[in-house]
Amino acid sequence: MSSRIRLEDRECPLSTTVQHVGEWWTLLILHDAFDGYTRFDQFQQSLGISTSMLTARLKTLVADGLLERRPYQTNPVRHEYVLTGRGHSLRPVIVALAAWGNRHLAPQDRSMVLVDAETGQEADPVVVDARTGKSLDDSDAYVFTAGPAASGAMRARYAELERQRRSRSAEPEPGAA
Repeated sequence: MSSRIRLEDRECPLSTTVQHVGEWWTLLILHDAFDGYTRFDQFQQSLGISTSMLTARLKTLVADGLLERRPYQTNPVRHEYVLTGRGHSLRPVIVALAAWGNRHLAPQDRSMVLVDAETGQEADPVVVDARTGKSLDDSDAYVFTAGPAASGAMRARYAELERQRRSRSAEPEPGAA
């Protein structure tokens, strides 16, 4: 998958994250793992995925530290695939993706919803700033900027974007006199 990343994006956290979890089957395997599936046959039955594709995806998830391969039977040796801490930390991302999908469907067309396990009430997941509690969906209120490890090219990119934002905000509103 790394061949799809543009040279200038190699330091971008979004691009590197997509290397790990941006593949169709990977997200579905992780979703099943969050639902408690751990065994090869469970993933295969749930997803209808070929043996070779599932083997390849599981190997990648283990190599990336998202799943841990553990023996659960000795004769013959069989392994299960258990979420690691790193793998568990992706759950909010998967939940947010599912919620985004559901927001664009009529309620009667949703095949899966997130609910509070105790009350059964449907949850409405949002991504918020932990410090302020404000929703991060406003692209004007929350913007990306170069971080401490940014290259010169990355710094130039975000300096230009900031210049453009300031220029737009200095323009009078349409219809304003």
